[in-house]
Amino acid sequence: MGNFEFNDHGSSFYQFLTSQHPHLLNRPNSLSGSHESPPLKITHGTTILALKFAHGVVIAGDRRATEGHQIADRHMKKIFKADEHSAVGISGAAGPCIEMVKLFKTEIEHYEKLEGAFLTLEGKANKLGEMVKANLALAFQGLIVIPIFAGFDLKKDEGRIFKYDITGGHYEEAEFYSTGSGGKDAKSSIKKMYQKNMPEDEGIRIAVQALYDAAEEDSATGGPDTVRGIYPIVSVIRKEGISDIPDEKIKQIVESFLENQREN
Repeated sequence: MGNFEFNDHGSSFYQFLTSQHPHLLNRPNSLSGSHESPPLKITHGTTILALKFAHGVVIAGDRRATEGHQIADRHMKKIFKADEHSAVGISGAAGPCIEMVKLFKTEIEHYEKLEGAFLTLEGKANKLGEMVKANLALAFQGLIVIPIFAGFDLKKDEGRIFKYDITGGHYEEAEFYSTGSGGKDAKSSIKKMYQKNMPEDEGIRIAVQALYDAAEEDSATGGPDTVRGIYPIVSVIRKEGISDIPDEKIKQIVESFLENQREN
């Protein structure tokens, strides 16, 4: 590494990679891409959502990944823990999404080790925005990455949700948000049931219901599969930290509203 000093890039591991080892980020050299390349079979993650409850945030995603009109994966993980008080949901091109999440987690850890202090939730949202913006050239080639970032803000003592566009612009949502192929349907479902300061269990139930409703309307969104035992991934972020909701609890919620449908 010669005479390079790591501190020249401050506390950012991402900026270090960008300037010193850009090939590791797997970026094209231009926005245009090659118009002569044959179309690629790209695995896409579909529907993710987040919503606030009284003491935190629920973030959830279905398990289906698609390649065109085919199902590529029935068990895809779309919700990733960023640190003890935040998580990222991914939709779009699965490969770049997952690579970005891994780099994002490393960026947070690296910053906090060098600075000896925790990065604020807004600071984390900004750093993720920088990475989404850096993916713009790939987005023009169809490798779009659209995350949701959610966490518990220890300074403000509340859960918060951030949405992104392909340019890295990020905006805070006051109550709930969903994106991906079934995002519109999930959002419509949440809107009918959402209440401010609702209890945690109600937030979890609404998230599962919204993903189920999205799967009913959008073929790329995978609904609960009781035969294979495949259920949405749901995580809850509170002041105490982040935790994943067990499949058994999700199964009980699904069976409950399926039973209500049969009765009605």
